[in-house]
Amino acid sequence: MTTDIIELNNFIVLIEQSNTSKTFVQKCEIEGDAVGFAFYGSGNVELEIKHNNQTKYLTNTTGLAICFFGNQKVEFAHKIEPHKPLQSISIFTKPEKLHYLPQAEKEIFENHLPELLNPKEHFVEGPSFYMTLDMQLAVQKIFNTTYTGNTRLLFLKSQINELLAHFFALLATGTKIDFSEIDKNKLYKAKEIVTNSYSKPPSITQLSQMVGLNSNKLKKNFKELFGIPVFKYVQEERLHKAYELLRESEKTVQESAWEVGYESLSSFSNAFHKKFGMRPNEVRQQFLSNKS
Repeated sequence: MTTDIIELNNFIVLIEQSNTSKTFVQKCEIEGDAVGFAFYGSGNVELEIKHNNQTKYLTNTTGLAICFFGNQKVEFAHKIEPHKPLQSISIFTKPEKLHYLPQAEKEIFENHLPELLNPKEHFVEGPSFYMTLDMQLAVQKIFNTTYTGNTRLLFLKSQINELLAHFFALLATGTKIDFSEIDKNKLYKAKEIVTNSYSKPPSITQLSQMVGLNSNKLKKNFKELFGIPVFKYVQEERLHKAYELLRESEKTVQESAWEVGYESLSSFSNAFHKKFGMRPNEVRQQFLSNKS
């Protein structure tokens, strides 16, 4: 588990990633009062939150963006499973530090998150969303940047501001997703199926039969819940897996493309570049350079 801690103006940012061969639990506590945001790029970890003799669990965290108020009486724990690499970005600020923000930025917090700025409990859960493609891209840029020193800090600041701006934009739309627990579980099942079969995914008709939702409802509700159409999600999974293969295995660019379901190397390279801002061979060269 590696954690990069960065102070950006009035915010503390934790950039965390891990890839483990066995299950482990990472615990953390908050010093004093804090408003927090967490963006989960990957990992599908289980988040456990304990306070006032209560325990809350968040699962299916991949792609999730959450916000909350917490203090020293709250304990957080990430349960990280084998071979599910965690990439998460957490942003914390003290409520009193928000007074030092420019007036326009302070009003955004006051107008959209009053329950977190005036909490009535040790832990208050704010709104949560599945990240838009723009938010996912910002997260990927943070983990993929090769900048160093002050240039890196400047770049990270821009991406953190972008993440927060997108989050508040979702809040401003007032979008609320309201599915039955049964339908939500079926959608999570559909997501798990396509995640595990990204190289040869089932058709929409096959997937709808597998989870027990009609095709139109599956397509509509999948996009509403996860912020991305089913087969766009498949493409994202393919590219994430290809990135892992190029960074962590001995496979060539061509072999990685074939393994994730791309027959055309040029199509793979173009999609990869659009997603990560780098060509597959550049990522491969980084791996080889770090290895030598």
